[in-house]
Amino acid sequence: MLDLNDYFDPVSIDKPMWSHLGEPSSFSHNLVINTENKGITDLATFRLAIVGVPDDRRSPNKGCAAAPDEIRSDLYQLSRLPVKMKITDLGNLKKGVSFDDSLAALSDVVEYLINNNTFPLIIGGSSTLIPAIVNKIPGKFNYASVDSRIDWVNERKEKDSFNYLSDIIIGNDNLDNVMIVGYQSYLNDPQVMNRFRKMNYDLVRIGEAREDIHEIEPSFRDSGLITFDISSVRQADAPGTFAPSPNGFYGEEICLLSRYAGLSDSLEAVGFFEVNPLLDSRRQTTSMAAQMIWFFLEGFAQKQNESSVLEKENSGRFVNYHVSIEDSNEDLVFVKSTVTNRWWIEYTSKKGEKHFIACSYNDYLQAGENEIPRRYMKAIKRIN
Repeated sequence: MLDLNDYFDPVSIDKPMWSHLGEPSSFSHNLVINTENKGITDLATFRLAIVGVPDDRRSPNKGCAAAPDEIRSDLYQLSRLPVKMKITDLGNLKKGVSFDDSLAALSDVVEYLINNNTFPLIIGGSSTLIPAIVNKIPGKFNYASVDSRIDWVNERKEKDSFNYLSDIIIGNDNLDNVMIVGYQSYLNDPQVMNRFRKMNYDLVRIGEAREDIHEIEPSFRDSGLITFDISSVRQADAPGTFAPSPNGFYGEEICLLSRYAGLSDSLEAVGFFEVNPLLDSRRQTTSMAAQMIWFFLEGFAQKQNESSVLEKENSGRFVNYHVSIEDSNEDLVFVKSTVTNRWWIEYTSKKGEKHFIACSYNDYLQAGENEIPRRYMKAIKRIN
């Protein structure tokens, strides 16, 4: 049996000189923390575990290894979550002799946590760590990356934080879909963008995402892994990273996306990457990352797990709406939750398997205008 104490260094951060909140009202009061005096105990009672990975090897973003503890310092000073949820902070993963050793250790820990029904929240470190997480997501899943860049290059070179997606995509039979949220066209190779479109993956430009940010929620709801690169946030709100951009998500928008991620019924793990305290200004970026994590946890604590009861007949929780589409032999069946007001489209595959595709109210309205929603068309193409 894996002993997590062999994998982690205890949390060791300085107590803040000043805090607006009293200790009973602070976020640290939500936690059971791995310290030198109190090691890691049985995980059975914990819904979520925070895992710091202080490693910036194979990345030009030197300094992001310091991010986990700096983000913790800001996170611990935020307020307690409004709902009760047992969380443990396991500390920082011990740095392997080689980077491959660190990847193997992270894979072991993620697999162990998932198998023990404890959700892993990863604080990097660089994005080069992400393949180690992807490899342990069970079953078929969708991967959503919130990033200003598509981290794939059309040349042979060592994998780094700008070129790790091929390790995730090539030869991975469990990966159903990849979604890049908030990419900026002028920062990306047109050939790479065309490659992803030909693979039927979802690319959402920053302008498109910001125009109607609520439309991202259904895609997050169907994702098994979601990662956030801090460079997706505009430089004015998060300057502390190797490759910032003047454009990007505003702080309020990225926190809303983080909360949507927390609410996801399908999510198995989440990660926050590329924060570099050495390039930060007055802790602006570490504070931004801490607030993103806080909003993720708020959503996670309130998730309803409705996907597990969708197929149950007569649950009383859902209402079906049949929409006729011209030149189609079958109606589209929309399912709405009476509790959360979330929507799905019911679909039966050619193999007779029933699927529920997360969608939005706008998709329902679009079907009412005799247009088949694009989200639905792309999903059934992947299913079949």
